[in-house]
Amino acid sequence: MGSLFRSEEMALCQLFLQSEAAYACVSELGELGLVQFRDLNPDVNAFQRKFVNEVRRCDEMERKLRYLEKEIKKDGIPMLDTGESPEAPQPREMIDLEATFEKLENELREVNQNAEALKRNFLELTELKHILRKTQVFFDEQEGGVNQTTESMTRALITDEARTAGASMGPVQLGFVAGVILRERLPAFERMLWRACRGNVFLRQAMIETPLEDPTNGDQVHKSVFIIFFQGDQLKTRVKKICEGFRATLYPCPEAPADRREMAMGVMTRIEDLNTVLGQTQDHRHRVLVAAAKNLKNWFVKVRKIKAIYHTLNLFNLDVTQKCLIAECWVPLLDIETIQLALRRGTERSGSSVPPILNRMQTFENPPTYNRTNKFTKAFQALIDAYGVASYREMNPAPYTIITFPFLFAVMFGDLGHGAIMALFGLWMIRKEKGLAAQKTDNEIWNIFFGGRYIIFLMGVFSMYTGLIYNDIFSKSLNIFGSHWHLSYNKSTVMENKFLQLSPKGDYEGAPYPFGMDPIWQVAGANKIIFHNAYKMKISIIFGVIHMIFGVVMSWHNHTYFRNRISLLYEFIPQLVFLLLLFFYMVLLMFIKWIKFAATNNKPYSEACAPSILITFIDMVLFNTPKPPPEKCETYMFMGQHFIQVLFVLVAVGCIPVMLLAKPLLIMQARKQANEEVQPIAGATSDAEAGGVSNGGSHGGGGGHEEEEELSEIFIHQSIHTIEYVLGSVSHTASYLRLWALSLAHAQLAEVLWTMVLSIGLKQEGPVGGIVLTCVFAFWAILTVGILVLMEGLSAFLHTLRLHWVEFQSKFYKGQGYAFQPFSFDAIIENGAAAAEE
Repeated sequence: MGSLFRSEEMALCQLFLQSEAAYACVSELGELGLVQFRDLNPDVNAFQRKFVNEVRRCDEMERKLRYLEKEIKKDGIPMLDTGESPEAPQPREMIDLEATFEKLENELREVNQNAEALKRNFLELTELKHILRKTQVFFDEQEGGVNQTTESMTRALITDEARTAGASMGPVQLGFVAGVILRERLPAFERMLWRACRGNVFLRQAMIETPLEDPTNGDQVHKSVFIIFFQGDQLKTRVKKICEGFRATLYPCPEAPADRREMAMGVMTRIEDLNTVLGQTQDHRHRVLVAAAKNLKNWFVKVRKIKAIYHTLNLFNLDVTQKCLIAECWVPLLDIETIQLALRRGTERSGSSVPPILNRMQTFENPPTYNRTNKFTKAFQALIDAYGVASYREMNPAPYTIITFPFLFAVMFGDLGHGAIMALFGLWMIRKEKGLAAQKTDNEIWNIFFGGRYIIFLMGVFSMYTGLIYNDIFSKSLNIFGSHWHLSYNKSTVMENKFLQLSPKGDYEGAPYPFGMDPIWQVAGANKIIFHNAYKMKISIIFGVIHMIFGVVMSWHNHTYFRNRISLLYEFIPQLVFLLLLFFYMVLLMFIKWIKFAATNNKPYSEACAPSILITFIDMVLFNTPKPPPEKCETYMFMGQHFIQVLFVLVAVGCIPVMLLAKPLLIMQARKQANEEVQPIAGATSDAEAGGVSNGGSHGGGGGHEEEEELSEIFIHQSIHTIEYVLGSVSHTASYLRLWALSLAHAQLAEVLWTMVLSIGLKQEGPVGGIVLTCVFAFWAILTVGILVLMEGLSAFLHTLRLHWVEFQSKFYKGQGYAFQPFSFDAIIENGAAAAEE
């Protein structure tokens, strides 16, 4: 089978590259993205490798580019992204790139420093302008008011002793300081002045209405102007220390009005000059950033490619001549020719005359798992890999999950209306996927939805199909073909009687509804739930048993592919027989009951004679004698049923010791023979000891060469698997009843929303009724999308995921491999861009 059903065959190769051509060849392999290199220097420190200096240079270039990117984003300049990926530059071009980035960084830092100094001067001049303007209000009041104010301040600030001592010395002179402080610090500043100076200062303050720009970080800050009057040098020193502690800025303020006016005129002139210089500086900075923004994306790609190449070259070994680099790598077997062509292109680009050599090696290591995917299968493969990466060449459940996952989801979510909403949302994302993919976002929820757009679309389409089968659209039914039931009740009885039941004996025509359920069941209030319960419960068990049988059959492909004859004979066959004779037989009983018994039939095949499948199955397993049937009814559904059931149970029970003991005993016997004959029997030991999924040496060069497991561990391991399978068959079958439970819950929630919300609006009449209906419909639509589509959809999705991971994949899927991680520029650039955004 192709790589869709199994992982690609891999080969371990040894690559010899001439030192001059190594860079170009690795660059071509990075563009190709099909080679996973191994580290041949695991014990060498990262700082002691050959190309560590080149990696450091790339780190420095990335730092400079991140600085440019931060400045560009700060100015809101759009960065040109053509979507193209330039080729990795040649090593000699690194010098030109470094010089370009160095020049840009130095120029931008110099411009920023000049701009910051200018902004700081501008801020100081602006604050001084406000101080001169606000203090002018304090000093330029009316002459009488000034005298009274001065006298009151003098009386307040001069003590009695000072008055007596200074009576003969003339008028007392008050000193003052003026400055600016952050508005939020002003209350604490005022309290500290009062307490420290013991009330011997006089503070006046006024707010600056317009916010000022902080030159350090560009934030807008609110400040206030203050002026403090005091007497004496001691208070002056104390006031200045308090201002320094609160980071208030003090400015000189002349006492004479003429000096203040002259200073204010000089400040305004300097502010105008600074505005002109600041504008020119910002224009120059903007031009530099716009020019850088045009090439920034391409520069990032180039630098990351150079760094990735040198990081990969650090994984290589040098030969003794120091002229050849040796690498080991995993490659897909089908792509070896493509890889060789890429190596030739790299050699031609470098001008080397020595061709590269790619040799396939023999190894016993397990190769990595590589499943080719496209945009459709990628999401389904991600669901499988989330459980565990497949072992090498193990059967891949992803292609089967494409059908089974949306189908089992739809069994639980079956509603034509809700499925249509989901399908349209998925279809919209598919139609707009190119534009949406280009709009990269950090929103994880949106990225999950967009990544699973094809899953959402298929789940919606399948839900529409099961909604048609259930004949359920927003909890109502579609009467497409006309009901095949005829009721003998009038309209009022049908609409108002909550205990109305459908009786197949008199109301049913005898011919089934052409497709899905008959719409008449919508009005059967009494036995609608009973009928739906019986139907959905049985189909849940039927789908579950078929799904598990399919999982066991998948294990047959693993055993045959890896030539594991013992596992095929003594694991697969007993497992399949056990599942068929017990649980598939129960499914057959359901079909026999549906076909043989009907309400319109006479005894012994009437409705009253139909046995319970669950009771029949329990009696079968426990070898119980069935209870006597009603009069004229038969004990068994078909002839020889008791004998067949006893035989099936005995054979199924007999499979348990085969699964438990056969494989360990055969391994023990093979080892005993090997020890006696000195040389192991060819094929027998390797076949006997190949437990689970091993890797044959004939497939891709991988070998299952492992140390022999202790016999006690083999017995314990086999016992665990046997017990898990036997008990799991019962619990897994019961687990599929979640299909019935969630389907019933979804239908009932939809009916509750219709009955308790939308029906209220539909019952209103007149113009007011139209307004009420609009509001009620909006509320109903929000609840439908939020609860029934999103929350119920998430619940059904998680339950479907569990059914696949546990009930289905546990039958054949080990998931013990490791993913193929090729050296790919696309993945490196994508991861680097995502890390930069975070």
